[in-house]
Amino acid sequence: MTPPLLSDRIASLPKAELHLHLEGSIQPATVCALTARHGVVMTQEEVRQRYAYRDFREFIEAFKWVTSFLREPQDYALIARDLAEHLLTQRVVYAEVTLSIGVMLLRKQQPEANFEALLRATEPFESRRLRFRWVFDAARQFGADAAMEVVESAKRCNSKAIVAFGTGGDELSVPTKEFRGAYDRAAQLGVHRLMHAGEIGGPEKIREAIELLGAERIGHGIAAINDPQLMDLLAERKIPLEICPASNLRTGALARQLGRENATIEDHPLPKFLRHGIPVVLSTDDPAMFHTTLDEEYANSARMGLQGDELARIVEMGFEHAFSPADERRGA
Repeated sequence: MTPPLLSDRIASLPKAELHLHLEGSIQPATVCALTARHGVVMTQEEVRQRYAYRDFREFIEAFKWVTSFLREPQDYALIARDLAEHLLTQRVVYAEVTLSIGVMLLRKQQPEANFEALLRATEPFESRRLRFRWVFDAARQFGADAAMEVVESAKRCNSKAIVAFGTGGDELSVPTKEFRGAYDRAAQLGVHRLMHAGEIGGPEKIREAIELLGAERIGHGIAAINDPQLMDLLAERKIPLEICPASNLRTGALARQLGRENATIEDHPLPKFLRHGIPVVLSTDDPAMFHTTLDEEYANSARMGLQGDELARIVEMGFEHAFSPADERRGA
């Protein structure tokens, strides 16, 4: 069902989604299936209670909990098929999906086996006009050596479907400069570079990601609203911000950046970024965990005051700033 405030015109457009964590897309019913596989019986209501948070720290704890049930390649295949079906309901034809490779390595799994299962699970959806590409993600708090292992895992997988290396997790932990080696290695391998920055950290985290690591897109980046010169730089260099409004609201990141105890969706700086000339791509981040959909994020953008032509422009930017070649971005 199309959310209120979202026109049929925008809802009907084919879309790309570029900031989407596979592990954060697991719907409660699928979580229950996963836990049952591993000997833990849960109800969907119990899962929903786990998917409720007051701040970013509580969200990270919930993320760690749900990923603890991803133990075998077949588990990853299950959630990938579930995500694919969901994306089709949102008219997504191209998705760059982030994989928590750093977590797989921490848990002594074989990312190559998990990734092969993901490729097999998602390949049939190409005939339904949905193409997957993948971002191998390191957890910042695990450190620079662990990040390098994620890059090397991408090399071992040796797949053109891997389009980028990124770093998520706690941006207030390890200094940005320590990841130079991993990002330089990713560049040597011909892999695009991403970083979560300016979500709960300050604008300096965004600037460091760009200047020290060569980040080509910024995950979240809402702290830029506090630095007019940084906004100018993003606009001049056409560096996209991957904006995830519901996520920013539910983790408390938006309120933090605005220096308030609470914030509403209407307070989000997305319109200011867009009208300043900064490329913006709209995404759900962790849609199941943040109780959102891509349609709902477009409706959120309408609540911020964006007009139909501006929403249509954001739809188009999702394709323009994807990392696959242009002829691969609009589905099979």
